[in-house]
Amino acid sequence: MSVLEIASGLKFPEGPIAMPDGSIILVEIARGTLTRVWGNGKSDVIAELGGGPNGAALGPDGAVYVCNNGGFEVTERGGLLFPGDRSHNYSGGRIERVDLNTGKADRLYDACDGLKFNGPNDLVFDKHGGFYFTDLGKGYGRLHDRGAVYYATPDGRSVKEIVFPIDQPNGCGLSPDEKALYVATCQTGRLMKFDIVSPGVLAPGRGACVCGLPGMQMFDSLAVEADGRVCVATIKAGGGSISAIQSDGTYEQTPFADPLVTNICFGGKDMKTAYVTLSATGKLVATAWKRPGLKLNFSGW
Repeated sequence: MSVLEIASGLKFPEGPIAMPDGSIILVEIARGTLTRVWGNGKSDVIAELGGGPNGAALGPDGAVYVCNNGGFEVTERGGLLFPGDRSHNYSGGRIERVDLNTGKADRLYDACDGLKFNGPNDLVFDKHGGFYFTDLGKGYGRLHDRGAVYYATPDGRSVKEIVFPIDQPNGCGLSPDEKALYVATCQTGRLMKFDIVSPGVLAPGRGACVCGLPGMQMFDSLAVEADGRVCVATIKAGGGSISAIQSDGTYEQTPFADPLVTNICFGGKDMKTAYVTLSATGKLVATAWKRPGLKLNFSGW
């Protein structure tokens, strides 16, 4: 497998969005920015968000919507960056909207039914213009928040909790027919499936486990292929991977030279270029993918 390094020196990159103009918009969690990376490796800061910008997605109005986890401590070990507990200057979890033309950021939500968000992590828009997002929570020494999943509208008027509790929900995505919501849980390394009854309404129950990986492998964010496979960024000491998981739980893994493989998105005219964030080494890389990725709603492709 040939891997092309697009950019290095990024401060814990995550949330990649492949743009039709060839650029990649992503967040730098440790820098607190929404950043645009060009094919020559040059990068420009779109917005200074502070906290811990995490998942990002294009909305129906062309703006970028960001899950901001409020900040976590980042430590360096052997030249690699690793995440930790809630940062000393934690600024609160929230959902933000960023105007790509001006860089102006607006806070849409920071609570649901009076309960403050702890660490919003990832989001995905459905075809109706609403979005699902996860709140992974925060660690506090011996304690950790219980996680949740929400559904919201991009106008800042409606947000509701649809899954609680769930252990450290991280990446989320929709099946091609939008009849299922997939959520990857971090520490337990499980891919969960929830049946969707209508926009923002899930079938009763706790969801079904599609796949769990052996050993100390943790799940991060994800993207879905056009055929329905779910590609989950997989964290593992010594080298992470992208795990492409089928509906029956079987999977194949594509390794990368970084323990913190944190996210993937698809781009290119045929949607067969995978862009992957390697957060410990601060790199954005690209590789040819075997199958086309699913075109996201409102992505412009």
